[in-house]
Amino acid sequence: MGLSKLVGTGSRAVLGAGGRRHQRGVSLIGLLFWGVVVAFGGVVAARVLPTVMEYYTIQRVVDRIAASNPSTVPAVRADFDRAQQVEYSVTSISSKDLVITKENDKLRISFAYDKQVELGGPVFLLIKYAGQSR
Repeated sequence: MGLSKLVGTGSRAVLGAGGRRHQRGVSLIGLLFWGVVVAFGGVVAARVLPTVMEYYTIQRVVDRIAASNPSTVPAVRADFDRAQQVEYSVTSISSKDLVITKENDKLRISFAYDKQVELGGPVFLLIKYAGQSR
C-alpha cells in the first residue's frame, strides 16, 4: 500500500489523491490587497475622527448651556460664543447657527451642519451632523 493520501494538520501541506501539494496561506497579491484596504481605512478614520470629536464637543457645550437654563436667546448665544473661545476645536458652527426654542418651560437648543473631509484629489466625504440638547 503506497502513500497516496497524506493529510496534514495546521499549516503543513496536504498531499491529495494525485500526490499534488496544495498550499495554504495568504498569497502576496492577497496580502497587498488587504494592506491597501487597511491603509485606506486608516486614512479615512484619521481624517474623520477630528470631526466626530468636534461634534461631541459641540453637543457637550449645548447640553451644558441648556442645563443652566438662560432666560433669553441672546444669553444662549453669548454663552455659546464664550464656550467657543475656550473650546478651540469648535470651528464648524457659530452661535448664529443654533436653533433655540422653549418647550414646556424648558430650553431646547438644536444644531445641524455639514462637514466635508478631503480624502485625496477630487474625492471628498460629506458628513451631516445634527444634534439637540437633552
